[in-house]
Amino acid sequence: MTEITILIAYGLLVMITILLQVLGAMTQLSMGYLMSARDDNRGTTGMVARIERALNNSVVAMTLFAPAVLILVVLDKTNATTLLAAQVFMIARIIYLPVYAVGVPAVRTLAWLAGFLATAVLYFQAL
Repeated sequence: MTEITILIAYGLLVMITILLQVLGAMTQLSMGYLMSARDDNRGTTGMVARIERALNNSVVAMTLFAPAVLILVVLDKTNATTLLAAQVFMIARIIYLPVYAVGVPAVRTLAWLAGFLATAVLYFQAL
């Protein structure tokens, strides 16, 4: 596995999260509303709302992780440290989604922090 394959896997995880969010929204909001312009801005609650927040955070994480990986590849600076950091990021994000969805705040925060720090390592390795 390389940093690029981890990036691809993370993209797939984000897509799965989108699917979970959409399926969850369908249980709380009508199909008519979901297909409309959504001008009245109805919200979801509970686990569905947490999945939506996890999705938003996952997209932000992708905007930080993807450039770091791509920069490392373009500069040919990938190494054992960058691979480990990418693996830690991916494992942290895999943990993050279900613990956020079921509402485990402390573990969620630790998973987020591990992923964030792993991303920082990638940028420092690119310098």
